[in-house]
Amino acid sequence: MQTLTIAFVAGARPNFPKIAPMLAALRAYPQVTPLLVHTGQHYDPELSSMFFEDLGISEPDWMLGVGSGSHAQQTAAVMVEFERRCLEQTPDAIVVVGDVNSTVACALVGAKLHIPVVHVEAGLRSGDRTMPEEVNRLVTDTLADLLYTHCYEGDDNLRAEGVADERIHMVGNVMIDSLMKVRDRAEAPDLDPEWIIERGFGLITLHRPALVDNEASLRPILAALGRISESIPLIYPVHPRTLARMKSFGILEEDAEPPLALPGTRVLLTAPIRYLQFLWLMDRARLVVTDSGGIQEETTVLGVPCLTVRENTERAVTCREGTNRLLGVDPAVVEAAAAEVLRAPMPDLDQVPPLWDGNAGERIAEHLVGWLNAKKEAPAG
Repeated sequence: MQTLTIAFVAGARPNFPKIAPMLAALRAYPQVTPLLVHTGQHYDPELSSMFFEDLGISEPDWMLGVGSGSHAQQTAAVMVEFERRCLEQTPDAIVVVGDVNSTVACALVGAKLHIPVVHVEAGLRSGDRTMPEEVNRLVTDTLADLLYTHCYEGDDNLRAEGVADERIHMVGNVMIDSLMKVRDRAEAPDLDPEWIIERGFGLITLHRPALVDNEASLRPILAALGRISESIPLIYPVHPRTLARMKSFGILEEDAEPPLALPGTRVLLTAPIRYLQFLWLMDRARLVVTDSGGIQEETTVLGVPCLTVRENTERAVTCREGTNRLLGVDPAVVEAAAAEVLRAPMPDLDQVPPLWDGNAGERIAEHLVGWLNAKKEAPAG
């Protein structure tokens, strides 16, 4: 029986719910040693510790600690440190997930060191190359030896780009595995109970630089949220970057710290919260307003209306087979869509995309171990 060492790379908090199901599934394969790599692209010691606890993940084996910086600085720093580790302990494969800078950086290192690269959540395309994530997706999928997709649309995108069928495998959505596993353990956050009456609040996650780094875009969308909050209170776990922008634009006082209401509104700004608490809120919300990719998928499975404040989405399947509506960034459109959702009953969701069933991690583990064993046993040359 072949022994295998597989490095799993995470750079940001949303990567961990994608990796956790694969690590859990590989416990059934004693010949496999997983290495959890945290690049430190996004890192908060307290939040990371809670996230690992919520998902049942052990502490990282390799902590690269690269920190923040420009896209070039961050990608280069991850490459330098990850290459050093791979030269010290060469894994049999590198598994990258999603589309953050760490994903493309570690894929580049693997390709140049001739270590097989596996991309989980491959084939997603927004068609917008002004988005750094889209560039990361394109480059990673070009370099990866094995491409695990989570919907047939991903397969189609890859084939349209000339990718051979033998590199593409539709396995389902690993992030939904994590959601289903811990949904029953979700817990209410420590907020005033008046804010979290089931189906009596909306949930907000807006954090993308294109929206929050520009005062001309941030102020109008916050004003729209304020008007929506006249009909239903809104809970907004605010990213530290967004909080800093609100202060620098004069929307909040310099010494303002969550939890607090956005001035003149029923929008409650909270600090970032742990995964199980955020899941509790999302599962009970009347609607979610977001610019996140993963939340479009999670709300689809939970049956919660999702309003996506972006011009495009790489998760179009959630608009066809889920609860997601792609609105663009016009605050008036967002406000009108929220009013329409609040007038309608909760959706009666009768289908989700194929294989979003909680078993993607097991499918990946079985296929990946077999694929790597076959590669090891193949004659050289």
